[in-house]
Amino acid sequence: MPQTTRRALLAATAVLPMAAQGQHPTQEWPGLRELAPTGRLRLGIGVAPVSSAFWATRDAATGQPRGATVDLGRALAQWLGLPLELQVYNSSGEVTEAGGRAEWDAAFMPVDAERAAKVDFAPPYYLFTSTYLVPADSPIRSLGEVDRAGVRVVGVANTTTIRSAARALRNTTPTGAGSVDEILELLRSGRADAVALGRESLDSLAERLPGSRVLDGHFHASGVAPAVPKGRSAALALLTEFIEAAKRGGLVRRALDANGIRGPVAPAVG
Repeated sequence: MPQTTRRALLAATAVLPMAAQGQHPTQEWPGLRELAPTGRLRLGIGVAPVSSAFWATRDAATGQPRGATVDLGRALAQWLGLPLELQVYNSSGEVTEAGGRAEWDAAFMPVDAERAAKVDFAPPYYLFTSTYLVPADSPIRSLGEVDRAGVRVVGVANTTTIRSAARALRNTTPTGAGSVDEILELLRSGRADAVALGRESLDSLAERLPGSRVLDGHFHASGVAPAVPKGRSAALALLTEFIEAAKRGGLVRRALDANGIRGPVAPAVG
């Protein structure tokens, strides 16, 4: 990320609670102890070849994760006055399951009912839609044409998107892949007819598949939100305070723009 962009992101933290007075949450705050019991912020993120409001990517020069979630996590750690430790996974499903094993303290992930049974969500910071991508030689032109017997639909296993596609499709059943890299291989080898992902991820994927098309419309609309493992109400309150201030003050918009994410910031709550 350019240094000027990073300075702008860090400057935006001045709108956060207490940071305007040069203050941070202290160790006496129950929320801070509950959120980061090890004294560092362990942030769970998904990393893939394509970027979105959820997905981070690998920096070509350094190999380190970069993306909107990384920038938001860095701003959160700065506000808390804690070092940031990234915990990297191949899918939102892996991030969810890792929360149950206490591998991370906070994460950013798509919201759905199945996931909400395993983690507690703060208000969303981003709104997204999911649709399909088809390869260049595909005769499929619409969402309805995807829902036909014999059409091989793939998505990332154990994610909001593939569960939503399974509910929307009546005549075919999507197959879960372990990662976006695996999906790319399925498409390139002719073993898949359509990919179900968030629109931003598909726009990025289309750049790597000349002639491919992202279909108009959507089969699912939801949000991406910060999360904590179940039962950490004080930590959730602290995370909610952070993300709401970050939305109102423009930090979320800056993080999205810096990573080429054009979709809408979720409305502030309250």
